[in-house]
Amino acid sequence: MKNERLETMKVRIISVGFAVLALAVFKPFGLDAWQWEAYAHVLAIGTLGVVVCMLTELILHYIVRMPRSMDLGVEYIIRRNLWFQIINTVLVSLMICLYRHFMLSNKVEGNQLSWSNFLETLGIIAFCSFAIGLYWRFKYRSRYLALELEETRLLNEQLQKMQMEEEHRSPAAHGDVGLTAVSQAQTDTNIHSDTVILEGTTSENVCLRIMDLLYIEAVGNYVKVYHWTDGQVRSDMLRATMKQMEDDLAAYPTIVRSHRAFLVNLQQVEKIISRAGNMLLILKQGNGTIPVSRSNMGQIKDAVKSV
Repeated sequence: MKNERLETMKVRIISVGFAVLALAVFKPFGLDAWQWEAYAHVLAIGTLGVVVCMLTELILHYIVRMPRSMDLGVEYIIRRNLWFQIINTVLVSLMICLYRHFMLSNKVEGNQLSWSNFLETLGIIAFCSFAIGLYWRFKYRSRYLALELEETRLLNEQLQKMQMEEEHRSPAAHGDVGLTAVSQAQTDTNIHSDTVILEGTTSENVCLRIMDLLYIEAVGNYVKVYHWTDGQVRSDMLRATMKQMEDDLAAYPTIVRSHRAFLVNLQQVEKIISRAGNMLLILKQGNGTIPVSRSNMGQIKDAVKSV
């Protein structure tokens, strides 16, 4: 924890140093009117910038509830850095506007506090923040990749553990039984208690064992239910919404929304692949792949860890 704080302080000071260098070179806000004193003002702005950075860290930690941690995954780190840039850019711009008003308006009347000055300052600081963010992302790219690989490895280990636990909890399977009609479900006594009936808004139904469900895909006003039956992947169409399917399968924690168009059974996922912040689920049957949207990554990770 102490090392993380020291590294955070180092990164913020270097970042402010880049911004200070840019101000010293281009002398915006009428700084060139101050001649040699302009550099003293730039150093003062830099000092205040470091203070604002530390204030932003406190806001992220205690108000936004996003403490700095390298153990929470690459996605979390990138999201936290983005939040830092947004909050810090606004606060630094406000700080510089106030400094311009109280310290630089003697020789430059245009430095009086106003919305136009704030927007001008915000544009300059946003550009600096963007350039600095690119620098740090490039510098830490190898570390992020290493963290991503380690996180994916741990997720796959947890996925396998979860699948083994689910298999021990479930009754023994009675062969590959895949049913597509309610009457078959009622007459076949070999299907165990985890049989589910998915119904559409019309008369169509799909009856199958939950362990045989691969995934459900939204196709216009219909959903396509993919399942493992008689040694092959089959699909059935139902006129229904993904929300309806999600509600019908809410009792099964291994069925998770991975994308606005996909519900996936984690029991049927062979492994998880992460590349450059994107995630894919590789299925055991048929070697199919299911995309995971950025907004659903956290849900997939939580499901793997908690089931």
